[in-house]
Parts: sequence; C-alpha cells; structure tokens
Amino acid sequence: MSRLLAPAIQYAEQGFPVTDYIACSWQESLTALIDEPGAFRSTFTINGRAPRKGEIFRNPDLARTYRILAEQGRDAFYRGELAVAIDGFMRQNGGWLSLGDLSGHASEWVSPISSSYRGYEVCQLPPNTQGVTVLQILNILEGFDLRGSGFGTPETLHLMIEAKKLAFEDRARWYGDPAFAKAPMERLLSKKYAAKQREQIDPFRAAARYDPASAIVGVGDTTYLCVADSEGNMVSLIQSNFRDMGSGIVVPGMGFGFQNRGELFALEPGHPNIYAPGKRPFHTIIPGFVLRQGSPWLAFGVMGADMQPQGQAQILTNIIDFDMNLQEAGDAPRWCHEGSSDPTGGVMTAGGRVSLESGFSYEAVWGLMTRGHRVRSAIGVYGGYQAILRDLETGVYYGASEGRKDGAAAGY
Repeated sequence: MSRLLAPAIQYAEQGFPVTDYIACSWQESLTALIDEPGAFRSTFTINGRAPRKGEIFRNPDLARTYRILAEQGRDAFYRGELAVAIDGFMRQNGGWLSLGDLSGHASEWVSPISSSYRGYEVCQLPPNTQGVTVLQILNILEGFDLRGSGFGTPETLHLMIEAKKLAFEDRARWYGDPAFAKAPMERLLSKKYAAKQREQIDPFRAAARYDPASAIVGVGDTTYLCVADSEGNMVSLIQSNFRDMGSGIVVPGMGFGFQNRGELFALEPGHPNIYAPGKRPFHTIIPGFVLRQGSPWLAFGVMGADMQPQGQAQILTNIIDFDMNLQEAGDAPRWCHEGSSDPTGGVMTAGGRVSLESGFSYEAVWGLMTRGHRVRSAIGVYGGYQAILRDLETGVYYGASEGRKDGAAAGY
C-alpha cells in the first residue's frame, strides 16, 4: 500500500498544475459548498477561490491521510484514528455517519450481468447501479437495422432515443439495493421482453410517456479509468463523489470530502429504492466491459451520471454497427435525452428533451422535431469517454481518450 500511494502522496504534498477544464468546474462548485461545516474552504480553495488554470494546488492534509492508510491499512479508515475523527466531527455537526457505521461496513464481490449484442457479450455491474440500462437499450436496438439506417440519421437517432426512454422507465421502477428489493433481472434482460418493448416504439412519433411509471440528469464529480497488462488482463473502473464535488463536508485535517449519493434515494413508500438504514441508494456509475469470443476485448466508460448508459450505447453502436475505430467512436457527436422517469420518483409526462451536439446535420435535427421530439442544440451533458481495446489475434492494445474532458491514452 505504501508503494501504491507514494505517487499520490507526492502530488498531494508538492502539488500539481490544475487544468483548464478542472479549474472551470471547480469554480462552479464553490458557491454551493464553500460554507458547509468543516474544512472545505481551507482545503479546496486558495484564499476563498478555486485554483486557476495552471496554478499549483497542494493538499498536505490528504497526504497525511494517505500516509496513515499506507502504514495502518484499511482499518485506519473503518476502525482506527480516521474513523474516530469522522465520528467525532459528525456528532458535533449533526451528522449521522457513526463509528458503528464505518466499522460495520463490508465491501463485496459481485458477479457481472451480461447480454449479447450482435455476437458481442456486453458486461455490466448489477443493481444498485444502472448497468442493466445499457443492456436493455442494446437488447431493444438489436432488432433494428441501425447499419442500414446509418449513423446520425433521424431514423437512427429516433430509435435510439426511444429505446433509452423505455429502458429508463424500468430503471425508475425496479432498480435499487438487491439486499432489500430484488429486480426481475431475468425478465428485464430477456430477448423476449426486449421484443415486446420494441413494439411500443412508433418509428414516426416520439412517445410522451411510457408505462410503467422532475427527472435528474446529474452533473457529477466522476473519474473513469481503464488499464490493461501484457497478459491480456483488463480492468474497467469508475468512482464518483456524485454532484459537483460531493457534499462539501470535509473533516478538518483529512483533506477529502464526503460524497452525496444519498440524494438518489426515493421517498415513495414501497419503492425499491426508498431510503432505509443500512441501504445503498441507486447510483449511476457503471464501468463498461465487452467480451468477444469469450475473451476480454473492450474496457470502456462514459462519465456523466444519467448520460452514462445512453453514452455507452452510443459508443458500442458506433463501433459495432457503424464500423468506427476506438477514437472515432468517442469523437463522434452525441445526443443526450433528459426528462425520463427516475429512481427518485420523478415521472416522464411530456417525452423529455433531446440535446444534440453540433456535429449532427440540420436534417437530423429537423427529422427529430417532425417526429415530436423537443430538441435543443449543443447545451447538455455529453459525458467523457476513455477506452482500451485488445486485438484478440495480435494481442495489440488500442487506447482512446476524447477531448470533452481531461484524459489521455498511454502505453508503458
């Protein structure tokens, strides 16, 4: 652990130059978080403002926390001095996170869920994540000739948007912590169910609502990365503090803020995602993975809360249906549909709204509008994409990182 944390400790102590994108997002988050109790202001601002582009940011408190973890291991956080400090701070400030909560926590290994798409096995994590949504979207789309209708045409865009809307209805109805409520996973992922869902799509008209049933498209503090080694092992990983920079709650001397994913609980009695003690909320972060011929082939992710499943579906159709290479698949213009029913209780009643990046044609925009979609250009959350693909014949890796966010593809 000391070896793994050494580079992070060095950056925390000596600092790093803040990039343009991060500096902008950092400043946008300050208004809501700067007056939260604790050490947010002293930890994450420079004289009350966000660090500017190119300015060196240091976090010596985080370096200290990492040193404690390097020397004492995970128990320092869940049972040791860090846990005691968190417990004391929460008691003083009216928080509910206790030493008992931390010491009682246990992480778990879970088996991935998967579904085939045109001969590729697409893998996701099960609820309480939204990974099932990607598989449901692809199952619906598999019955349409996307290659024939073409990338970026109004026909293709309409079918993909409607498939997203249908899958999000199930997301709103069924997803939650499986320890408290079991989603009918076998039915949701069956090709028979996908065929039934597909029949609901009118090829010439956008639906104002779908059965079953103010949606949230979160803008989160999310980081995605993927790595691969010389033996063909591949890892797809994503983590997030959720909205903005998380809760803004920073225990003095620790250098990190707590997440605010509890915002995504529902308060509707009987809902699978209703708030309860010891329960995990629905969450949006989903690392993507694809097998080909039973072997690891593609590790990828698209950051951006509710954009993640619709973004992943777009990446996979770009590669599989439209023959784009790994970089082209991420650089291609994206659409983002907002306003679906959501797991916190919101219900779609007016069909939502579609945002399109500027790379789509006028004909595509007009074609969606004539089908009844409410369309706006450019403004929207389009995510951030990274990927590694392995050529199964040669063992050669291909890496991709798009320009919507910071990131890079690198080999060592």
